[in-house]
Amino acid sequence: MNKIERLSAVLEGRQPDRLPVSFWYHFGPDAVWGRKAIEAHIRHAETYDLDFLKVMCDGRYPLPHCADGIIDEVSDLDRIVPMRGDEDIFGRHLEVLQALSQRFDGEMWMATTIFNSWSTLRRLMASDLDVHGPPTRGRVADLRDAKLSKFLAVAPDVLVKALDAITQTLGNFARNCLAAGANGIYLSVRDDWVDTPENGVGVYDRLACGDDLKILAAASGGTLNILHVCGKPLDFSRFGHYPVQALNWADRIGGPPIAEVASWLGPAICSGIDNLGTLVSGSPSDIEREVANAVEQAAGRPIVIAPGCTFDGHAVPPSNLRAIRQAVDRLT
Repeated sequence: MNKIERLSAVLEGRQPDRLPVSFWYHFGPDAVWGRKAIEAHIRHAETYDLDFLKVMCDGRYPLPHCADGIIDEVSDLDRIVPMRGDEDIFGRHLEVLQALSQRFDGEMWMATTIFNSWSTLRRLMASDLDVHGPPTRGRVADLRDAKLSKFLAVAPDVLVKALDAITQTLGNFARNCLAAGANGIYLSVRDDWVDTPENGVGVYDRLACGDDLKILAAASGGTLNILHVCGKPLDFSRFGHYPVQALNWADRIGGPPIAEVASWLGPAICSGIDNLGTLVSGSPSDIEREVANAVEQAAGRPIVIAPGCTFDGHAVPPSNLRAIRQAVDRLT
């Protein structure tokens, strides 16, 4: 099987010649767009012989009406309007996708990252003081969450209007990504940023779920739409039947374990490796044992072997990354 045939088999519930493998990390602020971003993705895919490419999209959502790109007041929120999805950073990312599509056309599929509407709006509550990296364990107090909670309390209608505008824009962006050559989107969602103690329960289902589904509907023509459930989900079951081809989550550190969901999860399983623990501090032998255990938990169901989220590219030994592919080869 070639890479596309192998991945397609798993997505359709059929046994491949070997389990497909992929993993990803944030390449850094100098490789967000342009030639360096293109080269970083190609180098990563070729170095580790990945079966599909998850394209990183770390650019900040454009806010033309805010000079500093930060939402401070309800009035800033109220001025967010739908866009075509090819402006500013969107257009730069589409150029990256076009170049990668030309390089990997017919050889390998790629899914491009889109953060859902709530996560996108959350990022706009403050400046980007840190670089993109793997998530931390557990939830910590954050100014961005506090600001969103305040807006939800004092101006819920304005907040909903802003989310709707972002959703329309991200839907347009998703369509543009497919037109530029992506085979699908990698939609990142996180419910513990929404159903916080300050916001109360039920907010995700009321304000975020519908927007997630609208973005996925815009990408429905894709053959590789992946849902990423980030962090430690409060209610994993709400995501289990989203209309995607695969679901990626931190089964080792966020849960639930693969064994708990393998019998009912609708999309294909794309998981199995501890991105914050084993991948960083374990040995190649530890990686091999973790891959074997993920396969055992799946109980005969074919899966895609991948980490539960991004990892620190400076902290993970290349030998551990190569061990993932070696492990599936040995299981064949």
